Amino acid sequence: MSAGKAFLILHGKQALNEDVRAAVEQQRAAGRELAVRLTWEAGDAQRLVREALEGGYSQLIAGGGDGTLRDICEAMAMADTEASLVLLPLGTANDFARAAGVPLEPGPALALLDAPARAIDLGEADGKLFLNMATGGFGSQVTANTSEDLKKVLGGAAYLFTGLSRFSELHAAYAELQGPDFHWKGELLALGIGNGRQAGGGQVLCPEALVDDGLLDISILPAPQEIVGTLKSLMAEGWGLDNLFVRARLPWVEIKTAEGLAINLDGEPLAGDAVRFAVRKGALKVHLPPGSPLLGQ
Repeated sequence: MSAGKAFLILHGKQALNEDVRAAVEQQRAAGRELAVRLTWEAGDAQRLVREALEGGYSQLIAGGGDGTLRDICEAMAMADTEASLVLLPLGTANDFARAAGVPLEPGPALALLDAPARAIDLGEADGKLFLNMATGGFGSQVTANTSEDLKKVLGGAAYLFTGLSRFSELHAAYAELQGPDFHWKGELLALGIGNGRQAGGGQVLCPEALVDDGLLDISILPAPQEIVGTLKSLMAEGWGLDNLFVRARLPWVEIKTAEGLAINLDGEPLAGDAVRFAVRKGALKVHLPPGSPLLGQ
């Protein structure tokens, strides 16, 4: 292993994670200079990215859940840096990392420091960047309302449990989507705009998405009444809904919604009844495993 200089930005809740500590020590023992900083409050990820780049670090590591990874990716892309990023997935869902084949164990994840960095796309929603996916409709409400305590007990299954327990609240939302040679409007139950493939703790909304194709994958689950009637059993069986989706691959799409469509960016709520989504092609260099399913080239 060649010695390098890396900077780990670690979510504060992971400060006592012994597996992370052991993985860091392993890297240091192999000759790598590895600084560790903790986030504590909103804005810390952006501040620490600036600290790392001003300190001359060429490799950054994002340690945390999907929200932390999004914050760090956004800050790096906004800085227009040549530095590259390693993902250290430590959340409940880890949706992007799972789809990309990034190891969920800290030791193997940090070993990706020695893998080649690839330029990947990021999504953009009215100037706010995201790594994985924007979701709308019932699924995003479940993501927003799944309790931290339930996630600790059930892990990713917490999202499914919350969804099944809240079917009395299931309702469709009206939306209109417009993009290049694409127009759809109507009632929908779920919406995914994916750079990655899955969200909400493993629900695959955009199964063909790639992070290096310069396109966003659009997946719409329309809401005719017969779908509403069977959704509970389909969801319990693992979302056997694939043939019901309307799909497109677009460099940008504009969404206009009526009241009632909640939208999330990598788990973070997004306000607004009209949002433009676009792709930022090759916005960030990321160390993904060779042969990652999200790489097309």
